[in-house]
Amino acid sequence: MRVKPKLKKDIKKKDKFMPARKKICRFCADKIRGVDYKDVKRLEQFIKERGKLVSARISGNCAKHQRRLVEAVKRARFLSLLPYTRV
Repeated sequence: MRVKPKLKKDIKKKDKFMPARKKICRFCADKIRGVDYKDVKRLEQFIKERGKLVSARISGNCAKHQRRLVEAVKRARFLSLLPYTRV
C-alpha cells in the first residue's frame, strides 16, 4: 500500500499554527461591576494610538463589557476627558 507524500504547503501550515491563548475580560477578572466614563486611565488602555477603540476580539472583553466600554469612551470624549484623535 502506497502512502501519499505530504505536500510542502501542508507541512508549513502545521508548523506555523500555534493555538491562541484564551483572552479574559479585564472587567470580569477584576470583578468590576460597571465601566465608568470618569475612570480615564482604565479607558485609555482600550484606545489605540490614533484614537480608535480596540475591538473585543483583540482586547478579550466580553460582549457586555465591550458595549459598556464603547459607551463610556464616547461619553468621556464628549466631556473632553479623552481626545477624539491623537495626532
